[in-house]
Amino acid sequence: MLHKNLILALWVCLPVFASAQAPANPGDVVPEKMPFDIPYGPAISLARAEAMLNASVTEAKNRNWKINCAVMDSGGHLVSFKRMDGGQIASIDIALHKARTAVKFRRDTKILEIAIQSNAYVATLDDVIASRGGLPIVEADKLIGGIGCSGGTGSQDEVVAKAGLAALPK
Repeated sequence: MLHKNLILALWVCLPVFASAQAPANPGDVVPEKMPFDIPYGPAISLARAEAMLNASVTEAKNRNWKINCAVMDSGGHLVSFKRMDGGQIASIDIALHKARTAVKFRRDTKILEIAIQSNAYVATLDDVIASRGGLPIVEADKLIGGIGCSGGTGSQDEVVAKAGLAALPK
């Protein structure tokens, strides 16, 4: 009898289940403007990249952090790299990847870190790293490169990358 009552209850509730709407998918929203539509510009020079990396390393030294930092040009190719003494070996490639991701996706890697927490599709994108510490280098509304730092926590990496970005020579 219990079995029949359960089947009857499910049959009675079936229209309710069928009419229930799935939660809204944020990916279905169509923005009016293209997000992160920063045009690519000329590549950052070695001298400017070195000045940024020197500032990043100085910030890390002042905090006693051992960090690896990279600057990529506007095409996502390495311009300069610094590995601090004692910096984690695995963080070499991570710093490179963060800088390249900031260039290729034209946004802070922190944005991808936040996005992946609610939109699993971000994990399916090619050559993405969803970890803070990668920043695009924008000058005169053009993307001229990216800086990526790794070796500490994500928030430490971001602080060091921001110090480098703030030191971009004019």
